[in-house]
Amino acid sequence: MSDDLHAEIVLARSVHEVAEFVDAEGWGAAPQMFALVRTADLVVAEPTLIDQIDTANELTPVAQDPLPDEVTVGTMPLDEFLATTSWPPAVAGCVLVQEIVVLPPDAEEDLDDALTPLLADADAADAAGRAAAHAHPGRRDARLFAAALRTGNSLCLLQLRPEDESDEDGDLDLRTYPDLAPNLVEALRHTLEDSGD
Repeated sequence: MSDDLHAEIVLARSVHEVAEFVDAEGWGAAPQMFALVRTADLVVAEPTLIDQIDTANELTPVAQDPLPDEVTVGTMPLDEFLATTSWPPAVAGCVLVQEIVVLPPDAEEDLDDALTPLLADADAADAAGRAAAHAHPGRRDARLFAAALRTGNSLCLLQLRPEDESDEDGDLDLRTYPDLAPNLVEALRHTLEDSGD
């Protein structure tokens, strides 16, 4: 097995572990970051955790402190926050989870109608776009999982919220699509770059 394929499998397992953790917490959560640390290093540093982690996985997700209030309420764009974020060398990768709204393909015209009069004001256009997306009758709530490793591997998955609440306890339905959140993945990669300090 090539190193690249191995890294992809390890990353996919880590993201799935994060998805299970977040799903157990329920919907309506603020964005959350997870550091991916080497399991062997974590066991050495914190031997009391050995019964709480899956030592068969090479990487263990570690939930981080909540994002600043400015990010969770939307007064600071997520990309600005990520531009100020960096990880210590012990962190092999990271995962960001955030709830988003997914619209059907035919919703583009509705959004264009809401945005066109406001294009001169980027903040007003952004607010109008968000309001139109949340008000759209075809909207679906979803979770976006974006992950990156220092090796350059990345993964982005989408979990649609079940339309029937009785289905929320079922198996996770994680999907991927071409070019899903490339700017977010790139921002996560930058948080892993060696700052030279």
